[in-house]
Amino acid sequence: MGRVECGSALLAALLLATACGSGCGGSSPTSRTSAPPSTQTSPATPSAPSTTAPTTTATCAERVLQGMSEPQRIGQLFLLGLAADRLGPAEIGAIRTDHFGSVWFVDKSSSGASAIRGVADAVQRQATRRNTAGVRFYVAANQEGGVIQSLAGPGFSAIPSALQQGMLDPSTLRADARTWGNELTAAGVNFNFAPVMDVVPPGTDAQNQPIGALRREYGHDPKTAGSHGVAFLRGMKRAGVTTSAKHFPGLGRVQGNTDFAANVVDRVTTADNPYLESFVEALNAGVPFVMVALATYQRIDPTRLAVFSPTVIGQMLRHDLHFDGVVLSDDLGATSAVASIPPRQRAVDFLEAGGDMVIAKTLEPALAMYAGVLDRATGDAAFRGVVDEAALRVLAAKQASGLLPCGAG
Repeated sequence: MGRVECGSALLAALLLATACGSGCGGSSPTSRTSAPPSTQTSPATPSAPSTTAPTTTATCAERVLQGMSEPQRIGQLFLLGLAADRLGPAEIGAIRTDHFGSVWFVDKSSSGASAIRGVADAVQRQATRRNTAGVRFYVAANQEGGVIQSLAGPGFSAIPSALQQGMLDPSTLRADARTWGNELTAAGVNFNFAPVMDVVPPGTDAQNQPIGALRREYGHDPKTAGSHGVAFLRGMKRAGVTTSAKHFPGLGRVQGNTDFAANVVDRVTTADNPYLESFVEALNAGVPFVMVALATYQRIDPTRLAVFSPTVIGQMLRHDLHFDGVVLSDDLGATSAVASIPPRQRAVDFLEAGGDMVIAKTLEPALAMYAGVLDRATGDAAFRGVVDEAALRVLAAKQASGLLPCGAG
């Protein structure tokens, strides 16, 4: 549901691939265009796996996926929060039992790069054949700048807010972002939940609690937000840090913050709105992840949060904008926006809408979401195909990041 046809063809090739050998390679299956969104209403549906023998050699990501158990594949779909920014016994147990394949620092830390590196290295030691089929972890942080800078202390610069970054020449910002990315890399952090591509209309910062009030936007027009967001992600990429454009299709015109409020609604944004152009710029620049918002968009899909909407993910992002990278949820564990939805259902609904990777800030709901996905996949072959396709997208991104046992390509 909500998948483009090329994903099904890729999965079909995987299912008939031979075992992984040496010299695995291949490129990330991302494809983007700047064509404006259309007004079509139904995304393409996955086709059945082909019975025709593949004519191309499977990529490293495909071969790794083939060697994984279904529980290990499901584990790759989760980014688990590290309570108190530590790898404690509970998190280690979850990695070993439920095979969670990525983690993130959830709290603000001033302990410095050396301490963070110690945690990150301990996480990577969990990337065993039994736990993750030898696949290494994304270790993520929210390192935007300003008040949204999770990691500070010795080894980390004080990053200015995105609004201040937006006043720089893009080439200067790109160089600065590379410096900040090098600091993350030195600390063992290889994923940054940034840049923010949301556009806040001029004069409305104070009313826009999730972005404007926190000075998280690069500017008040799509051109500025797009050019500077792209500069940031390119600098991070040069430092070896994976990025995620957020929060599609934009939180710049809502009032409430979905972390602390339910029923946050955008009453303005449409599927062909000019404010989407900043996201298009990020897609054209090759951003590998896109994070989807926890708001409802009345003029796009008034009945579902964007993160659970096949219209937002499958139609707009996958079909209209041709994004074939990893679709990332915002936090489905601890935010008020999803508190009324049973945890076991949240990840299932996200995957069915076309999503790939779930952020879970806290362990208990993460365990429930994992169990919900595993139960559904065990009894539903079609959903199992959805899970495997999502896992393949994540593994393709990790291949590009050099995190697979058969290397980058």
